[in-house]
Amino acid sequence: MVPEVVFVLGAPGAGKGTQCSFISREYGFVHLSAGDLLREERQRPGSEFGEMIEQKIRNGEIVPVEVTCSLIHKAMQNSGQTRFLIDGFPRNKDNLDGWERVMSDKTNLLFVLFFECSQDICTERCLGRGAAGSGRSDDNLESLKKRFNTYLNDTLPIIKHYDEKGLVKRINAEINPSEVFEGVKVAFNNIGLKRIAN
Repeated sequence: MVPEVVFVLGAPGAGKGTQCSFISREYGFVHLSAGDLLREERQRPGSEFGEMIEQKIRNGEIVPVEVTCSLIHKAMQNSGQTRFLIDGFPRNKDNLDGWERVMSDKTNLLFVLFFECSQDICTERCLGRGAAGSGRSDDNLESLKKRFNTYLNDTLPIIKHYDEKGLVKRINAEINPSEVFEGVKVAFNNIGLKRIAN
């Protein structure tokens, strides 16, 4: 069976990770965070990409698509599952082109879940996360400014690309997480995805 994929996009701090954990529990999707996969690879002893990934993350830049796609593909194969949330990807045109070149014939894209949230709220959340000891080297004001610029210049055009294909489901992410999830459930139920029995 061809793996089914939902891309999960939104600004840093829009709550993508929180919502992905709800979706995984409710609908049985495997949550793959492009950022987490890159951070794990960066820490893996002897990784040929570790240093380059660290540099890119710290500067709020995007890691080359071949590296990210290969990590995502490997994680999909290792999971033994068929439904995936890919969180924080594709983030720019290079990611999109790379995915379409390398992965589009190996997967079926169901839709793009887009969490809309203002920069002020997102910044506040990320700084709160950093202060609470998230352990992320990019939860600080300087990195956040760079990450937002990347998001506005590079990721929003990807949303537009998928919007033109009728594949984007927009979710208001400025409310509390359980209310956000009500909107998410509508998006999943509308395409006939069944909740898994608890």
